[in-house]
This record gives sequence, structure tokens and C-alpha cells, in this order.
Amino acid sequence: MIQKCAIVTGAARGIGLATTDLFLEQGWRVAMVDYDVEELSAVSATRQNVLSLPYDVSNPQDVNRMVSETLEWSGCIDALINNAGIAEFGPIAECSFEMWRRVMQTNLDGVFLCSQAASEALKASSGAIVNIGSISGLRASTLRVAYGTSKAAVIQLTKQYAAELGEFGVRVNCVCPGPVRTKLAMAVHTQEIIDAYHDAIPLNRYGSERELAEVICFLASEKASYVTGQVVAADGGFESTGVGLPALRD
Repeated sequence: MIQKCAIVTGAARGIGLATTDLFLEQGWRVAMVDYDVEELSAVSATRQNVLSLPYDVSNPQDVNRMVSETLEWSGCIDALINNAGIAEFGPIAECSFEMWRRVMQTNLDGVFLCSQAASEALKASSGAIVNIGSISGLRASTLRVAYGTSKAAVIQLTKQYAAELGEFGVRVNCVCPGPVRTKLAMAVHTQEIIDAYHDAIPLNRYGSERELAEVICFLASEKASYVTGQVVAADGGFESTGVGLPALRD
């Protein structure tokens, strides 16, 4: 029996690393992709059954190498997790075209390039794509004109691929994280921001990287064999609730 293989982009930290670790626990092999060469080298060196690929998902040549080297190493691709992304926040008036393109190149172009490059291998394995969107792609908020738009586009891209690849047995879904307790988030979120998020989230807390990984790996697995074209907000109820919780809690 051939061991299943997943490609996880943005795998050097955060949700991508947590997803890598859960796949490994479940007996998969993982091609870990990240353009942070130093961090990727450090985390991949402590794990078995991984292939370290220091590539940029916004570069078509790098993406083609990612797929070909994964197939050479594993012989198959059963899941593609399009997790790599960047976040640049600021007022619309301060969003330059250069900033806009930096965000789109990784967050949107990267998902497109990786999905295109891996499609034939995924058809052969009747595999799955899981794109990582964001709650910012489902609801607008201040300071996220490029980021939020890129994630909304990923949601639509997910549905397009699901519609066309379904006949080949390839499932395509999107996970939209809400606030997640990553090292980066905890470094930049003030206590005031944390309190505001807690007030607005029915579960009254941030999610964990592992909780997001559980949803991602489920959608990539055969347990979700009849699930495609779906957008799952793993957000503690943040997107569905709207406003009013702070007053109710008081």
C-alpha cells in the first residue's frame, strides 16, 4: 500500500506546521514548502517522513519544481494544502499597488499556481485540495483591503476548482480561520484587541493551530469523501454571530 502524501505550503510555522504534524501522526508523508529557508530547514530536520522544499508559491518555476520533486520523492500527491499567505494591513489610502500585488501574488496567485500544477497528480489519486482562506474573506473589516479581497477571491477559486475537478474525483474545499493563537498574532494583538475578539466570538476565545489542523486534515481525508466546494469557517462562531455579544455578556 502506497503511503499517502500531502503538500503543505507555508509549512514552517503556525497552521501549516500544525497541519504537517497532524498528517505525520496519521501516517502520511508531507512535502513541506516555505520560502523561509532557515526556519523550514530547522523544523524539517526534527521530523521524519518529510521533504523540505524551500520554494516560493508565487513563482511558477518554483511551483513546478515543488510538484515534480514531490512526485519523484513520494510517487503520488493525495492532498494539496494551500496555506501559504502573507498579511499586510493598513488604511485603504495607504495601500499602494506594490502592497496590493505582494498580497495577491502569494495569497491568490500562489493558490492558483499550486492547484494548477498539482491537478494532474491529484486526478490520478482522486485527491483533495484544501485552501486556507480567512474570516476576512467572509466579512469586511478595517485595514484589510488587499488581504480580505485576496481571501474572498480564494473562496471563489475554491468553488471554481470544485466545480471542474469533481468529475475526476478531486475534492476542493476552503477553511476560513478566525482569530488563532499563533505566535505572530500574540505578538501584535494588544490586550484591548484580544478582549474585543473574545467579546465577539461565541466560544469566547481564540482558536488553536491544532484545532485548525484538525479541520484541514479531515477535509483532506476519505472521511470527507462527499464534501466538496464548501467553505468552513473555523472561527468559534465569529462569522455567524455578528454583534451584540458584549452587551449580552454584561
